[in-house]
Amino acid sequence: MPKFKKFLVGAIAVLGTAFLAGCSNTTKKQADSGTPKSLNVQFVPSVSANTLETKAKPLEKMLSKRLGIPVHVSVSTSGNALVEAMKSKKVDVGFLPGDDYVQAHKQHAADVLLQSERFGLTRPDGNWTKKLVHTFHSEILVRKDSGIKSWKDLKGKKISIQSPTSTSGYIFPVAELKEKGLDVPRSCKLVTTTGHDQAVLNVLNKDTDAAFVFEDARNNVIKDNPKIKSQVVPIYYTTEIPNDTISVIPSLSKSFREKLANAFIAIGKSKEGKKVIEQVYSHEGYVKAKDSDYDTVRKYEKIAESVKK
Repeated sequence: MPKFKKFLVGAIAVLGTAFLAGCSNTTKKQADSGTPKSLNVQFVPSVSANTLETKAKPLEKMLSKRLGIPVHVSVSTSGNALVEAMKSKKVDVGFLPGDDYVQAHKQHAADVLLQSERFGLTRPDGNWTKKLVHTFHSEILVRKDSGIKSWKDLKGKKISIQSPTSTSGYIFPVAELKEKGLDVPRSCKLVTTTGHDQAVLNVLNKDTDAAFVFEDARNNVIKDNPKIKSQVVPIYYTTEIPNDTISVIPSLSKSFREKLANAFIAIGKSKEGKKVIEQVYSHEGYVKAKDSDYDTVRKYEKIAESVKK
């Protein structure tokens, strides 16, 4: 082969390799850009999973319209399961309560994006006010005719709880009662329940003597039982708990996070969107949040962990 032709073939080969490498790098950059082609959003069940998923489904179209990509909404079996799903990147966005978020962040599975807003509540009737708040409380519920008047009467009693990672359904009441002198896991019989509404019903039906729930979980069953608030009553409220989060996997880009945050905030302000988020978690809107907002949860988590040991 003439020298010129050899040179030409070699040059083309080099250029071709460079071109392919460039394409490969471009493809890699697109894959690692942090902008997903579709979005998986998942909720932790605060009520029965089937009920919650039906209520949350309309968010698929609302988010898809604003983000320009397909969105799939589902409900996890538990907070732990959602954290694991985000850790393995099977879920991109999680509606995580405070302690589940803290656990997820510790495992590099999630960053907080937004914090929910809710209306405050009156006590002891648990009616909504018009004031938006970023915190809530856990409460202990008992049957009115149970004879249980305070937390001191809970020793030896059967209590409905949520998973050990639930801020209002376990962490805060267990931690506070420990500081007051009652070791709940050792002094009481604990019954793990899926959904705060079910915990309320457990008390009503005398399946358990008390329940650790968010304030005021009775509102989730009042449509089925309008007399619930006269039959099941609170005997204790914990300190403030930061509202639950909308958290994202760390690999999502800053620009997409901003777009997603704006989408959720816009949904919360729209008439149609507000109706959906009210039905799902009694949310009234969303504000931007930072990791340090959940330092209180970390403090109580350590106390609750020490109780288990």
